[in-house]
Amino acid sequence: MVNAVLAAIIGVLLGFALAYTLKKLFFSSFYREAERKLKEAEEEREKILREAEREASRLKREGALEAREKFLKFKSNFEREMRSRKEKIEKDERRLLKKEESLKSREEVLRERERQIRRKEQEVEKKYSEIDDKERRAAQLVEEAEKKLEEIAGMTREEARQEIMKRMEDTLKHEKARLIKEFEKELENSKLSIAREVIARAIQSSAADTAVESTVTVVELPSDDMKGRIIGREGRNIRALEMATEVDFIVDDTPEAVILSSFDPLKREIAKLAVQKLVADGRIHPARIEEVVDKVKEEIEERIREIGHEVVVELGIKDLHPELEYYLGKLKFRTSFGQNALAHSKEVALIAAFMAREIGANVDVALRAGLLHDIGKAIDRDYNQSHVDLSVMLTRKYGESEEVIQAIASHHDEVNFPSVEAVLIQAADTLSAARPGARRELLEHYIKRIETLEKIASEYSGVAKAFALQAGREIRVIVNSEKISDDDAYILSYEIARRIEKELTYPGQIKVTVIREVRAVEYSK
Repeated sequence: MVNAVLAAIIGVLLGFALAYTLKKLFFSSFYREAERKLKEAEEEREKILREAEREASRLKREGALEAREKFLKFKSNFEREMRSRKEKIEKDERRLLKKEESLKSREEVLRERERQIRRKEQEVEKKYSEIDDKERRAAQLVEEAEKKLEEIAGMTREEARQEIMKRMEDTLKHEKARLIKEFEKELENSKLSIAREVIARAIQSSAADTAVESTVTVVELPSDDMKGRIIGREGRNIRALEMATEVDFIVDDTPEAVILSSFDPLKREIAKLAVQKLVADGRIHPARIEEVVDKVKEEIEERIREIGHEVVVELGIKDLHPELEYYLGKLKFRTSFGQNALAHSKEVALIAAFMAREIGANVDVALRAGLLHDIGKAIDRDYNQSHVDLSVMLTRKYGESEEVIQAIASHHDEVNFPSVEAVLIQAADTLSAARPGARRELLEHYIKRIETLEKIASEYSGVAKAFALQAGREIRVIVNSEKISDDDAYILSYEIARRIEKELTYPGQIKVTVIREVRAVEYSK
């Protein structure tokens, strides 16, 4: 038993000894291995650090090169941009210098014109001063002559005064006529050349076609058999058409056509489109006629707005009220003395805008006022007002500027001209209406104007006969040579022309020619 215990104890001790030995051997090997690996790791770390330092140095050099390259590239771009800006600035400076030179040139021209006008004013004042001096001298002569006549001729003072006053009146009348001729000639020479150039270029730039409307429209039919269908049984279809469209339908011997007659172009257009739709559809009876006419009226309303908008876009006018565009579209179906109202308004706008641009006036005001000056003619209802008043009412209602409204209000001399643009509108309106073929004057208006011209001229003392020629563009006045002198003839032509301007409204201009002839008649016996 004791031996077994000893054996066990010895076994345990041997086991502990063996375990301790093995453990010491194991950990010694482990530590050596760990130290070796630690040393290798340390060497690897040193190696990595050296490589990192080399790589960092390399990257630093590359970064410096890249930064320098970017800097040089940026510098090059910056210098190129600065050169471009410098060239642009120099170009702008040259352009401004050129404009400045142009403005100086224009300013010099204006100054020269101003000097010319001042010289002419001084000349006129000088002439008036000369007349005053002559009148004073004449008064002195009258006094001296009165005394001499009383002494020599035995005349009374009153008789002498009457004789001298008659002589002085003849002298002054001659001087007045001469001054009128000289002043008008100088004025025409200074203004006509500029005015003609501006107006000619304005008309040339617009170059509008002649547009003369008639009171009838011809609708072509596919065959003469269609006429019978349009007339209908006992004429019921044609009566329905006339009632629905308010247009007279004329079905005569004209082959494959029916004629529509009305003074209202809009109604004629509605009737024309309605007939074309009915013919294309083939169903023609009173109920269908009313349906088609109502549909065409709706389409025409939409078309009117499109026409007005197209005109506004074409002329480049901005912020125009849609209702004014609608009334402009209606002008397409209005005429004045046969001239289409919309074409006339466009032409006035273009001419006025061009002249405004030439003389430095407000182009936008001239363009808008020119386009809208006759818009009152598009109103269907009778307001017992002139189309000028209606145009002013519409433009004010829909927010046009006061400059535009005043230019419209004065284009027929109903109010004084408030601005340069207002004068241009009246001039453009006259040019558009007066160009050959633009308008067809009604016979009664033409005859009335001719009679008024001859009546005005005949009312002057000493006029024997007066004849209106060239469709009222010229009036020739034959005077009695015993009552009217040569100087009186010049004065008479001037007075007749001014009175015609005051009392008549007419397109273009009227030439006044006063003819005085002396006839020597003797009889042999």
